[in-house]
Amino acid sequence: MKTYFRLLSFAKPISRFAVPYIVCTLLYVIFSTSVVVLIGPLLNTLFHIGVDNTTAVQPSGELSLLDLSGWFKYYLHHFLTVYGEWTALKFVCAVCVASVFLGNLFRYLSQRIMENLRLYTLLNLRKAVFSNVMNLHLGFFNNERKGDIITKVASDVQVVQFSVTSTLQVVFKEPLQLIGFLIALFSMSVKLTLISLLVLPLSGFIISRIVKRLKAQAIAGQQSYSNMISYLDEALSGMKIVKAFNATDFVKDRFNEENIRYSQIARSMAKRQQLASPVSEALSITMVSVIMLYGGYMIFNHTSGLTPGGFVAYIAVFSQLMRPAKAITDSFSNIHTGIAAGERVLELIDIKPQITDAPDAVELNDFQDAIRFEKVSFSYGERTVLFGVDLVIPKGKTVALVGPSGGGKSTMMDLIPRFMDPQEGCITVDGNDIKRVTTNSLRALMGVVNQESVLFNDTIYNNIAFGKKGVKSEEVEAAAKIANAHNFILETDKGYDTNVGDRGAKLSGGQRQRICIARAVLNNPPIMLLDEATSALDTESEKLVQEALNNLMKNRTSVIIAHRLSTIQNADIIAVVENGRIVETGSHNELISADGLYKRLIDMQTFNAD
Repeated sequence: MKTYFRLLSFAKPISRFAVPYIVCTLLYVIFSTSVVVLIGPLLNTLFHIGVDNTTAVQPSGELSLLDLSGWFKYYLHHFLTVYGEWTALKFVCAVCVASVFLGNLFRYLSQRIMENLRLYTLLNLRKAVFSNVMNLHLGFFNNERKGDIITKVASDVQVVQFSVTSTLQVVFKEPLQLIGFLIALFSMSVKLTLISLLVLPLSGFIISRIVKRLKAQAIAGQQSYSNMISYLDEALSGMKIVKAFNATDFVKDRFNEENIRYSQIARSMAKRQQLASPVSEALSITMVSVIMLYGGYMIFNHTSGLTPGGFVAYIAVFSQLMRPAKAITDSFSNIHTGIAAGERVLELIDIKPQITDAPDAVELNDFQDAIRFEKVSFSYGERTVLFGVDLVIPKGKTVALVGPSGGGKSTMMDLIPRFMDPQEGCITVDGNDIKRVTTNSLRALMGVVNQESVLFNDTIYNNIAFGKKGVKSEEVEAAAKIANAHNFILETDKGYDTNVGDRGAKLSGGQRQRICIARAVLNNPPIMLLDEATSALDTESEKLVQEALNNLMKNRTSVIIAHRLSTIQNADIIAVVENGRIVETGSHNELISADGLYKRLIDMQTFNAD
């Protein structure tokens, strides 16, 4: 229940929904119950059963909901004795129609209120989940399947909002309906009602046994569904590799095996859920038959105190009594699925970002001096990749990180914008420890261009202006020109309004990279971080992109990772990284003269990125 109430907290302030819902539901219960109760007077009037000619006593006081029964009996008797059966029958039918109309009106209003609550809860829950996911550190996404995250944000949230709010609806409406029917039954015959209630505990016990394992099955089913989404995402993302390695059958078999497992779990859950309803219905019909048998015996022996019309009305009310009872038992089977999905969603919400701003964090408005690594050590779990690194990146200089694969170059690059925090040492910008400045202001000073060109399924214009509001078209075009992208953009079908496709699939590698460079140019940061920005390109594309990068690095502080001599030979400082340590620093000529690791790497031309 703790999980349920926590999920319900996303509907706050719930009183704006609960109060009008309870009022409308209460009125619905009163009018809908009265319709069934009126069957007795209707039959008695129709067949003139149990009617005498004595004068009816008018109820005292003002007309109120609590005294509706008294007023109805008074006017029914009045119409029977003064105007006759036909007029009395019309009166009873008119009251029935009015009760049905009012009951359904308030039922509709209560459903509308509950739908608003459902959508409001879904809005807040999905917003909370997505916001927390976006705030998580990059390391989290390296350890999680994307399909599992997508399932929690999309599918599990949907299950939660339907299950939890529908259960809330049952908690409010069905007990009120149950109480209304019980009051009507006790007012008709106390003895008969006490006997008939013996079925409820028995029904509840049987249903609880049926739905006992639903929660565990729901958790397994949602995990299986997450696996399917992950397989689907991986297959679509790596379609070229799947085709190239003739792995189509392997991918299909893996997906189908998980699909079969999910279907088996869903079938088992459905069997239990669907069994609950027939069992409760069978029990209710059995009990109605028992009541008819026992009540008929009482009427034959004149010990029931009920007229034949009243007895028919009693049976009708009792048959309706099982409907809310059945809805309550059904809700217990549904809530297990919602709670299981809710636990998965809350698990994602409860993950705390490892990278957060300190309470006294300050904002960096400019870059004036240098970036410094001071005795920086970093580990991925138990594997240490940086050991006490010291490095100074002065303002206006280009610093290249080179060295064998796995040496720690990309890790150093990721530490600068604080995608991760070092376990030891610190990194400072203008003397400010980056743990003591706001991450937004820190990253606003930096532009990032990676080896992988990350574009979104949107227009070229919106990809360049990504994350910025109120950007003028002249600014976008100016950034594209600096990135050597303006000419090829104009040659596309719709120019800057051309859609690039999923992950930029409609563009070549060099074109995608130049769009990414234009995006960095538009941001106009004083610091540029370039991670193997040309390594995946052909010679012609590399030349165009390198020209764009040279334009980008003008009058900026740049940190680059590269393995091609053409990219790094003009760097002001070259830091050679090997096995998590900086083993050499200097200019290209100085390091060549030193005849160390850098010289050997240049000779082999085998610089590789992490």
